[in-house]
Amino acid sequence: MGSKYTKRYSEEYKRDAIERVRSLGRTVTEVARELGVSSESLRGWVKKDRAAQDTGSGPGSVRAGRAADDRDEELKRLRKLTAEQAKTIEILKEATAFFVKESDR
Repeated sequence: MGSKYTKRYSEEYKRDAIERVRSLGRTVTEVARELGVSSESLRGWVKKDRAAQDTGSGPGSVRAGRAADDRDEELKRLRKLTAEQAKTIEILKEATAFFVKESDR
């Protein structure tokens, strides 16, 4: 059992703290001071979450999986858009060539 002085933090609180470190790009120590959490505790949470993401398990991996799916969808959309634009450019080149020939007559 832990000490009666040991604070227990919910998983949601830990996830929020980890996200704060990552999204704000600030040091663990800075965020820990803001939250009133031990910097060693927060560092451990971040390290544990990173390990879980690397192995593909844990709460962080769900976010990472969702982000990967979002990136894949965006990549698919951009590839489709690029193909459509390439077709449009070809049509415009052909039209330009046609009108250049017509104006030479």
